Amino acid sequence: MAMAVAQHRESSSGSSIDKHLDSGKYVRYTAEQVEALERVYAECPKPSSLRRQQLIRECPILSNIEPKQIKVWFQNRRCREKQKKESSRLQTVNRKLTAMNKLLMEENDRLQKQVSQLVCENGYMKQQLHTVNASAADASGNSLVATPQHSLRDANSPAGLLSIAEETLAEFLSKATGTAVDWVQMPGMKPGPDSVGIFAISQSCSGVAARACGLVSLEPIKIAEILKDRPSWSRDCRNLEVFTMFPAGNGGTIELVYTQTFAPTTLAPARDFWTIRYTTTLENGSLVVCERSLSGSGAGPSAAAAAQFVRAEVLPSGYLIRPCEGGGSIIHIVDHLNLQAWSVPEVLRPLYESSKVIAQKMTIAALRYIRQIAQETSGEVVYSLGRQPAVLRTFSQRLSRGFNDAINGFNDDGWSIINCDGTEDVIIAINLSKSFSSTSNPANAFSFLGGVLCAKASMLIQNVAPAVLVRFLREHRSEWADFNVDAYCAASLKAGTNAYPGMRPTRFTGSQIIMPLGHTVEHEELLEVIRLEGQSFVQEDAFVSRDIHLLQICNGIDENAVGACSELVFATIDEMFPDDAPLLPSGFRVIPLDSKPSDTQDSLTTNRTLDLASSLDVGPATSHAAGDAPSCQSTRSVLTIAFQFPFESNLQDNVANMARQYVRSVISSVQRVAMAISPSVLNPAVGSKLSPGSPEALTLAHWICRSYSYYLGTELMRSESLGGDSILKNLWQHQDAILCCSLKSQPVFIFANQAGLDMLETTLVALQDITLDKLFDESGRNALCSDFAKLMQQGFACLSAGICMSTMGRHVSYEQAFAWKVLEADETTVHCLAFSFVNWSFV
Repeated sequence: MAMAVAQHRESSSGSSIDKHLDSGKYVRYTAEQVEALERVYAECPKPSSLRRQQLIRECPILSNIEPKQIKVWFQNRRCREKQKKESSRLQTVNRKLTAMNKLLMEENDRLQKQVSQLVCENGYMKQQLHTVNASAADASGNSLVATPQHSLRDANSPAGLLSIAEETLAEFLSKATGTAVDWVQMPGMKPGPDSVGIFAISQSCSGVAARACGLVSLEPIKIAEILKDRPSWSRDCRNLEVFTMFPAGNGGTIELVYTQTFAPTTLAPARDFWTIRYTTTLENGSLVVCERSLSGSGAGPSAAAAAQFVRAEVLPSGYLIRPCEGGGSIIHIVDHLNLQAWSVPEVLRPLYESSKVIAQKMTIAALRYIRQIAQETSGEVVYSLGRQPAVLRTFSQRLSRGFNDAINGFNDDGWSIINCDGTEDVIIAINLSKSFSSTSNPANAFSFLGGVLCAKASMLIQNVAPAVLVRFLREHRSEWADFNVDAYCAASLKAGTNAYPGMRPTRFTGSQIIMPLGHTVEHEELLEVIRLEGQSFVQEDAFVSRDIHLLQICNGIDENAVGACSELVFATIDEMFPDDAPLLPSGFRVIPLDSKPSDTQDSLTTNRTLDLASSLDVGPATSHAAGDAPSCQSTRSVLTIAFQFPFESNLQDNVANMARQYVRSVISSVQRVAMAISPSVLNPAVGSKLSPGSPEALTLAHWICRSYSYYLGTELMRSESLGGDSILKNLWQHQDAILCCSLKSQPVFIFANQAGLDMLETTLVALQDITLDKLFDESGRNALCSDFAKLMQQGFACLSAGICMSTMGRHVSYEQAFAWKVLEADETTVHCLAFSFVNWSFV
């Protein structure tokens, strides 16, 4: 081994020979031969390449080397390259682990200091309890993070501003790395190898505060540039304007910043901030960007600019960014705010008094965005349709910002409310000056449009998880949307088209195809294109495509993930999908109200699925189901809906009436869906049924298995799986897709096991809207019709391999299918038909 290493070193240092071990002996190569082999390998690294063989034959210097020896040389060369790549990867991982270990050690030291401080404070408090001034001492002991009051005079001179900036820096560092705030781990965010970072929220302090620290593969200056440009990463930031900037004398800069944020609902005003921002470099090389509000409610821009905002307060907050050896940075983020919760309705105050909400909307969002940029920069992110990550990210930001604009309707953007006397459930606002031209292509402007009309509303919903509701709205658009309204909005995108709902009636075929474009690092947000298939009622337009394309973002649909809200925002888009496409976003936002300590337990009870799986572990013999139901009743969320419609000046009243009626219809549909998918409704322990008039799930499971055995002469499941209540669970988990449909003139499905729901890409609630004819393609329907008489006569039928369709429009192949009658307990009455699809898979 030592000889091999020595010979390799000799070759790499410029020797005229290269050696490798082949069949127990070393083969010698000249420098020219090695150079020729390297050229061949560089051009054709794949071993099976015909081009490689051709190059070897065309190279005279390699003619005296046996093919076997050349093959061994290439194998060794490939192994050395793999070893080099693996070594580089391991070095990168080792640097990251070293940096993370350093971060964890610092966090451990901070926690130890916090424990020591709490022990000292506890002993001090015990002593003070024996004195008359215990309450005064207690108040003074808890003033550690109180905001020092600065007079307006301090903010009127550079020296005063520098003094405030230095105090802000000291207080920020005491929160980021010290014990100024009693931090506790954020619920649901456990640190680990796959975690984005370490997250904590304040336990008891003035205002609401959140903290995050993590490792990011970007340089400190780049991170600071991104985070200071808040509108680029914060979906809640409407505008950020730097009014004054001057050097601080120590190499840093001081800025006076005015920031406006969006309100999440239509029920409360938006917030703005007037702050001082201090950027400097510490002695250890760390870069710091810290910020705090300046005193005085009237400070900052003119009152006219802030008329629609409530002035909130930023307590010392910011970013501490430290470079790591070998590249990358360790970043500490602190957000500490006072959002003036007194100015919002009581039902919304949990959103403004919760440190968890601040962490989700600001702190975690900032760290996730930085990591997203780092992965895109390194080339780790690959998106569909050949789009660059920055382009798709811009689409997501435009959809989100347009939706926030519609919800808030600021006057300085041109919005004004019409016909609102305070009693209307739907708010109608118009914007006659809204621009539809793309910044990169003004030729796309809609010259014929009179403006944009927005119909919006907010309401309280109970007993349904936001993720579950939004996921249902995404997967089952036909449950709430009107295809003709989508067609109207799509037609309005085409310049010169004078369209109005009802003028060109179109029928929605029910086919909704979702084409993913991209997603964020942790899949918390999806960007996708939706294609809705339509057919014209007019004979002469029968061959004209009526398909509609929507660009859509969806976030917060994972019930187990930690998120501030769940959203579904979409806009019609041209089928060519241009980068500068004009967008007019509409959609839904569902925000949970969960600031109480009991919310963690409540959230566990709401994390139920839309299918029968939630009932399989909950039966008559279990005791925790009854306890879950009351907890679900206390789950509350705020649902905000906003739909935008372009209109021409002469059609404003017509479009306003249509929009009002449409949004009311959508609200009614969403309320119906929310009630249907409520855990208390789906839970058999509180008396639910699979569908009106059908037997309970356990009884139906017995009927299905008994009828299968009666007609086909074999057992659907093993005999030991048929006893007691376990039959329902085993039927639910059966590998074959099992579906049951009613015996009506238009058969509809009434039950499916988990495999059946997966095959159809639907839920038990939506299953009842799927008819049997939608399951099969044309050949499948013909085969079923030919075997249907046999099925009704002898009680069963075997269907050959074929293709069926999911509700998402995807083709599903199956090797074999069985159909049989499901008999009730009297063994004479046919309750429904059952189908079993064997070895199914998506094509």
